[in-house]
Order: sequence, then C-alpha cells, then structure tokens
Amino acid sequence: MVAEVESSTLAALEAALLNTSGTVPLHNRFRALFTLKSFKNDDAVKIISKGFADESALLKHELAYCLGQMKNTQAIPVLESVLADEKEDPMVRHEAAEALGAISATSSRSVLERYLNDPERAVRETCEIALAKINWDHSEEGQKHWSTTAKVAEETYPSIDPAPPTSGLLAGKAAPEDASEENIAKLRNTLNDRSLPLFDRYRAMFALRNIGTPAAVDALASGFSDDSALFKHEIAFVFGQLLSTHSVPALLQVLQNNQESDMVRHEAAEALGGIATPEVLPHLKEWMKRPDAPRVVRESCQVAIDMWEYENSDQFQYANGLESAPEQAVGA
Repeated sequence: MVAEVESSTLAALEAALLNTSGTVPLHNRFRALFTLKSFKNDDAVKIISKGFADESALLKHELAYCLGQMKNTQAIPVLESVLADEKEDPMVRHEAAEALGAISATSSRSVLERYLNDPERAVRETCEIALAKINWDHSEEGQKHWSTTAKVAEETYPSIDPAPPTSGLLAGKAAPEDASEENIAKLRNTLNDRSLPLFDRYRAMFALRNIGTPAAVDALASGFSDDSALFKHEIAFVFGQLLSTHSVPALLQVLQNNQESDMVRHEAAEALGGIATPEVLPHLKEWMKRPDAPRVVRESCQVAIDMWEYENSDQFQYANGLESAPEQAVGA
C-alpha cells in the first residue's frame, strides 16, 4: 500500500536523511531512510534518490536496497544510473543491480546484461542473479508462487530476496521433513557447489534460512569459506534475518577478520546488531572506534549499535516512530 504523507513530514525526513544541518548521526539518517521506505510512494523515491550525492558508501548502498524493497518502478532510472557509474563504489553498484532484480521489471534486463562482464566481480555476479530472478519471477513457476504462496512467505520474512528458496520451501515455513539431516546436507552441498549458477546456490541459501535450525545455521556458515564476497555477504544478511544466537560465533569471526572483504564484514556487523545478545556489544564498540578498520565497517558498527540498543529497549518502533522495525533493520 502506498502511503499518503503530509509534506511537513516528508520535509523533516528529507532533512534528516540528507543531513542538511550537518549534525544528524548516521544511525538517525538510517531511521529516516527506513521510514521513507515504508511509504513506498513517488515522493519518498525522489527524496531517497537525492541521497546518492552523499560520500558514505554504506548509506548509498542502503538507499539502493530500500529503493528495491519499495518495488516502485519510479526508482528504476536512478538505480540504472548508479549501476552504470563505474566510479561509484562496487558495493553501491551491486546493491543497485540487486534492487533492479527486486523490482523485477523486464525492461531492466538490457542494462543488467550490459554489466555481466563488469570488472568488479560483485557487480557482475549480482547482475547474473538479478537477471535470473527477473526471469524466474516472470516464469510459470514464479507467477504461481506470487499468486499462491508469496503472502505467507512475506509474513515470515518481509524482504524481497534476491532469489526464491528452493522449490518445496517457497512458502517461507519449513515442514518438519525439510529439517531432516538428509535434506540439510543436500542443501548444504548445493550451497557450496561452485559449479552451479549462483542463483541456484542462493535458492539453497534461502531454503536453509527458512528451515532455521542450528544444523541449518551451521550449513549456512560453511559458505563463509567461499571466495565470492557477494555470496558471503548474503549469508551474513541471512543470519541477520534469522536472528539465531547460534550464528554469533561465525559472524564475530567474520567481523574480526582483517583479511575479509569490507562488504562481508559490514554485513556481519549489522547482523550482530540485530541479534543483539550481550556479548556482541563490546565487539561492535571496538570496531566502531578502531582506526585500522575500513570506514564501511566502522559505520556499520555504529548503525549496528543503534540496532542493538533498540532491540534491548522498550521502544515499540524502530524508524522514527513511523515504521515497525523490519526483520533486519538494514539491508544486504
């Protein structure tokens, strides 16, 4: 549903998101962004699009994520321009491509195909997955999914994922037999089979998410040994959706690994903020302040601490009091 919003509210949110005063903390800008995301209207798209002039790659990647989740076709031109800007941070360009996949307009196929051979691996891999998702969404299987089971899935995990779970787990709720040792082992093998298309491996990833048992979490964590930063960052995002304390050790290991890609570490930090157990807070505070930490990691820890504080407070709503906290307050 597209929300009708008073102009004064939009102006206040725009000022917060764009930090026109120069004094708005990053985590408050994120809260303003997620409020705008909940409106899903053209005015919100226009305001969010202005944020791409910012210097924070973390914020810009989050702008792209939200535009995709809004599923408003008015966002397509700005997302295509961000993807086409080879001077932009690869993490932002990847998120723009993923957002085009989330909106799933067939008109986006040509621009995604153009970057299948991009010099940046994360960009070309995301374009591959986004194209596969658009094709799946418009296939017979995809159309059946959206007409019969999508509502159930969205009630469980409201995000628009870059790939649907493996067939049989499309409804977002796993049956007892899905959590069998044999099925989890099969999904784990698919997850880690580098000979398969990434889209198929992502489908196994989201199937394991829907199962959600400790064994499924262990299977997902095995994917952190992959050589694709994109793949690993999506596993961390999935852990942020699951909010399983069983994933905390694996996520902490990723956050603390200076040899790991920034985009993977940033996603691990945000997942830890959402899980919000007591032992993660000192680590988030440490990496927020460490001078040797990349900017995107420090900023992610700042946002994650705000998420941690929200989860451990009696606040009813996360985003400026206007939107209920999403299953993960920030995006992939």
